[in-house]
Amino acid sequence: MMSRERKKAAGGLHEKLQILRSISHSRALSDTSIILDASEYIKELKQKVVRLKQEIAFEEAGALNQNSSPTVTVETLGHGFLVNVFSDKSCPGLLVSILEAFDELGLSVLEATASCADTFRLEAVGGENQVGNVDEHVVKQAVLQAIRNCSEGGRQQKE
Repeated sequence: MMSRERKKAAGGLHEKLQILRSISHSRALSDTSIILDASEYIKELKQKVVRLKQEIAFEEAGALNQNSSPTVTVETLGHGFLVNVFSDKSCPGLLVSILEAFDELGLSVLEATASCADTFRLEAVGGENQVGNVDEHVVKQAVLQAIRNCSEGGRQQKE
């Protein structure tokens, strides 16, 4: 009796693992590998959700047409950060200034997309920091300070 119940339960588990395998686009054969692939797939989906939320926030910020004040959002991703910056105005050297701020915090940029034409937009994924006391707030303040420094430097050059 127990043997029949166990076989039925194992068959149901195997069927569910095969469903998980197909949903996560895994090519693995072993149950453990299927679960690991599914876990990685879930992490990727979570990162996509974060990015889409950031894009929506940027679109809303652009639609509101805020008075040229920059929008900076920072989210923790595992051992790093997702940083989004949007400003109605760009100034020469702004991207360099922000990247230098990352460097001063010990963050390495793993992936970034930037646009520096009329407006300024940056989406960067910063890797694991070497300094343990860096959190979202510290990163946001460093980016805002880099923007202020760049803006003040641009005004001084025009005078």
